Amino acid sequence: MSALLIDALAALLTLLALGVLVPVGVLTLQLLLARPGLRLPAPAGRRPRVAVLMPAHDEAEGITAAIAALRPQLAAGDRLLVIADNCSDATAAVAAAAGADVSERFDTTRRGKGYALDHGMRQLAAHPPEVVVIVDADCVVEPGGLDRLARECAARERPVQALYRMLTPTGAGLRQRVAQFAWRVKGQARALGYRRLGLPCQLMGTGMAFPWAQIASAPLASGHLVEDLQLGLDLAAAGHAPYYCVEAVVTSSFPASEDATASQRTRWEHGHLGVIASQGPRLLWRALRGRQGALAALTLDLCVPPLSFLVLLLGAVLAAGLLFALASGRLLPLQLALLALLLLILGIGSAWRRFGRDAITLEELLGIPLYVLAKLPMYARLLVARQTQWVRTGRDKPPR
Repeated sequence: MSALLIDALAALLTLLALGVLVPVGVLTLQLLLARPGLRLPAPAGRRPRVAVLMPAHDEAEGITAAIAALRPQLAAGDRLLVIADNCSDATAAVAAAAGADVSERFDTTRRGKGYALDHGMRQLAAHPPEVVVIVDADCVVEPGGLDRLARECAARERPVQALYRMLTPTGAGLRQRVAQFAWRVKGQARALGYRRLGLPCQLMGTGMAFPWAQIASAPLASGHLVEDLQLGLDLAAAGHAPYYCVEAVVTSSFPASEDATASQRTRWEHGHLGVIASQGPRLLWRALRGRQGALAALTLDLCVPPLSFLVLLLGAVLAAGLLFALASGRLLPLQLALLALLLLILGIGSAWRRFGRDAITLEELLGIPLYVLAKLPMYARLLVARQTQWVRTGRDKPPR
């Protein structure tokens, strides 16, 4: 190889290695700082008036449990509104019988949770609440959760995200238990680590509370694959970055079917990677230029890709760095990739010790690279058939 070509390849591989090292560094920092027992007292003062929006598409089998968990938590003046969105089953009738207000929506061209939420907000506009809480129809808000979300939201005057726990069904296989561990890393450990630094979290789709003025002006009507992620970024860019409230808990379950779990993960991961590619650099530049620390922190968190994808990406950069080192004697790209590998092992090991030992064993944790390789076809579809339309995940029994 000519010296010019070697220099060009060295620069390219160094940039790629840095492109992996930065998100790995953010991830590791979050995981090392995370503490599962971190709890704060509830804000004092008057409890604001709340409206709970529950978007529901063909949720007749499970919605009763979600409503039953919420009704005892409602105070005088509160409202629980179910949006039965393009339903082909008895969701509307079941929700009404369970004690919720119901508004039906039928629009076969504008499909997705974002459109349902926009419809619900328009129903609330005549008598707006102080706080809007969004809960999915397959989720159970644990006792005290609604009160805590409402108080935190009113006291902080910003969006608030509850701890969102996803459980695996009895007898779940390794893939589902690994998915559960990965969700704890994403939805709990990373958010806790950022909270210790006073930094915001991403919105996670359910267990979300918003001051009325902020959510009323937000662009909700879309069929975006990860509308919650997009909403959190939009609000952060407007100066309202979400706060993570681990003291309020919302519980749901992974589908019992591994095919349904894979479909759910595909939607989440394709949507997340699409947002990184389309908005990550732009948002980071905007945050740095405007000196918006919260938005910069949230954008760096956004740019940490799904764990499996990050492992695959790091493996590819490691292999390229090793081949280049053997061919040219240049070690910097390989050294950066090895540093990223060490940081990733440190961070994931810390997360497993604090959050994952009941989900997977250490032996199973060490076998995760094989699980990651099995997801190669899903990531290959990003190039040839990326999922862009919202598709409902198949449901099983509601969480207990």
